[in-house]
Amino acid sequence: MKLVRYGARGAEKPGLIDAQGRLRDLSAHVRDIAGPVLADLSPLAALDPATLPLVEGNPRLGACVGNVGKFICIGLNYSDHAAESGMAVPPEPVIFAKYTSAICGPNDPILIPRGSEKTDWEVELGFVIGKTAKYVTEAEAMAHVAGYFVVNDVSERAYQTERSGQWSKGKSSDNFGPTGPWLVTADEVPEPNNLNMWLKVNGETMQSGSTATMVYQVPFLVSYLSQFFTLHPGDIISTGTPPGVGMGMKPPRYLKAGDVVELGIDGLGSQRQVCENDA
Repeated sequence: MKLVRYGARGAEKPGLIDAQGRLRDLSAHVRDIAGPVLADLSPLAALDPATLPLVEGNPRLGACVGNVGKFICIGLNYSDHAAESGMAVPPEPVIFAKYTSAICGPNDPILIPRGSEKTDWEVELGFVIGKTAKYVTEAEAMAHVAGYFVVNDVSERAYQTERSGQWSKGKSSDNFGPTGPWLVTADEVPEPNNLNMWLKVNGETMQSGSTATMVYQVPFLVSYLSQFFTLHPGDIISTGTPPGVGMGMKPPRYLKAGDVVELGIDGLGSQRQVCENDA
């Protein structure tokens, strides 16, 4: 299934994309695409999409997961991205938080923070927990994943690396977490560790890679994270980015108002954002 949330920000409704690519409403069946629903997707899987109301027009798409509890990110998870960042591949995954107030729809604008000169892009594979995970093994891990989606891990590099402290303040500005367009359920993504991914700025390809080159792949990440804290249904994890970010270019290149960012992952859809200066 391809599950979506659509409508005005803060008032999104649950929906489903049918085999013809049409949006259908799920409001009669679930309140939201969020933790309790993700813990048991079988009632939605049993529905005949043809019986669901069609949604007319082209409504705004919200983030494909609602009421997110934790937004966990993995840093330097592609060896070639680590190299372009001037950093070594870590002996264990780098974990940082992206605060949930950064989450927005896949086509909402990127808001460049006041005074920012180094706002950057990162196409990433995201996944959402569907079954509570605590001290799980790698062999058990995939049973705890509900589905996958595209994330743009928008980053302000000066805030992240030049102003001391943890990375989160450079990762969590408003609209720094475009998520979606769809949540593709795990049964439709048999090889999450072998997906092509891409990102363009103003039509120019900046990133072109594959999840196959991740250092730490999805089963390991679920198991690893669950050793430190419990993962709950609705928690989302963003798994890192391939090379081609603005920080790694010579000279570095960053986003400015009016730039258009497009990105996608095979089978998971695409996003499009126009950059704006934040008020």
